[in-house]
Amino acid sequence: MTNLATTNDIFYNKAGLDKARVEAIVRDAVNGSDDGEMFLEYCQSEGLTFDDGKLKAASFDTSHGFGLRAVAGEATGYAHASNMDEAAMRRAANSVRAVADGYSGTTSDAPDGTNHSFYIPDNPLAAMDFEAKVKVLQDIDAYARGLDDRVRQVSINLSGEWQAVQIVRGNGFHAGDIRPLVRLSVSVILEQDGRMESGSYGTGGRTTYDSFVTPQSWKKAADEAYRQAVVNLESIAAPAAQLPVVLGPGWPGILLHEAIGHGLEGDFNRKKTSAFSELMGQRIAAPGVTVIDDGTYDNRRGSITIDDEGTPGQCTTLIEDGILTGYLFDRMNARLMGKQSTGNGRRQSHAHSPIPRMTNTIMMAGTHDHDEIISSVDKGVYAVTFGGGQVDITSGKFVFSCTEAYEINDGKIGRPLKGATLIGNGPDVLSKISMIGNNMELDPGIGTCGKDGQGVPVGVGQPTILLDELTIGGAAV
Repeated sequence: MTNLATTNDIFYNKAGLDKARVEAIVRDAVNGSDDGEMFLEYCQSEGLTFDDGKLKAASFDTSHGFGLRAVAGEATGYAHASNMDEAAMRRAANSVRAVADGYSGTTSDAPDGTNHSFYIPDNPLAAMDFEAKVKVLQDIDAYARGLDDRVRQVSINLSGEWQAVQIVRGNGFHAGDIRPLVRLSVSVILEQDGRMESGSYGTGGRTTYDSFVTPQSWKKAADEAYRQAVVNLESIAAPAAQLPVVLGPGWPGILLHEAIGHGLEGDFNRKKTSAFSELMGQRIAAPGVTVIDDGTYDNRRGSITIDDEGTPGQCTTLIEDGILTGYLFDRMNARLMGKQSTGNGRRQSHAHSPIPRMTNTIMMAGTHDHDEIISSVDKGVYAVTFGGGQVDITSGKFVFSCTEAYEINDGKIGRPLKGATLIGNGPDVLSKISMIGNNMELDPGIGTCGKDGQGVPVGVGQPTILLDELTIGGAAV
């Protein structure tokens, strides 16, 4: 059964909606507008937290509802409700059509659909019973505590989601998607000589729990969290200096996502509030730098078979060999800039209007070996993983904290560093990339991106890269 057929069953057979009447409501709501759609959603989610050697929290939630939108020029009318009632839909239509009063737009063409899904639509929440999930958490806790007598705390979180969506347009267009999402996170705290340090590791994707609850998988997560905690126990204060910085492969791509990716989203560039506005076709990065946003990777956290406007997930080249070649568009910003949607119109739920968002944002591999890049640095910092960060879209300035970093001395990785922050701006960073590794990796599947109060799952990836100089914030001088 295709995703569209499955969502037809959920929303029309089980929820009792009449397909023709829903189409008529949407058609009436968007009449005279440039664009618009109804977004139907049914979602099941759960979360289990194991802490202090016992199950601390368990939740299960079922939600459903719709969002109805009409777009006229730059104005948007949006109404939503947490039910599937046709009367509520008609009231919503009366509200959103007001945005087009006195307007003479022509409703945009519907996007081309797709029958190819980039993830298995099975419901992960139903694949294991509750007792089996708790048993996995107990096993992880016992294993992690048995790694070292310095372990003082172990925290584990297992979460899952199963979301069914359908996009309906007044011309009879329907597109549906079934989206699974799971995540396993492990945190370990060690104590030695009165000093306490932590390490953590998370993994996940658009699949069932099966890939993450095998002993081989969760032991890897626990081992990695423990390893990071051990490293942090041995860390010294990071220097405050301007130094070459090597970013490791995989998760450090979150810096690329925040410092560069957001600045390439269509709404910021249409409004000319991005540091990259009006630079299309110009060199904005060093030669060899190619960045894509690709929503078509199988089972990845940021992948989307269709976006939340019904446009198929795509691979968009943003920077090619250092030249800016593309922005990320939803339908409204694409129309206003004379472009086509790139399949990046995303929303957190039916209660939110879609906006341009990244999917899996990746810097492509280069030609240098990882060890070659490290050995080229006389004195610098090797950043392996990141925690929180902030970025100013207009200026491109960012600050990121490292959760695992090392000093580099004479081309060799040295002591671990604590409290290192990376400070710079996106356009400047792109120009300072001098070596790109041949070891591109994707992150382990843990990213959630926030924008305008909405959170959506995303992915990142990159090879090892060398930045010739970056400001390091730290306690040591």
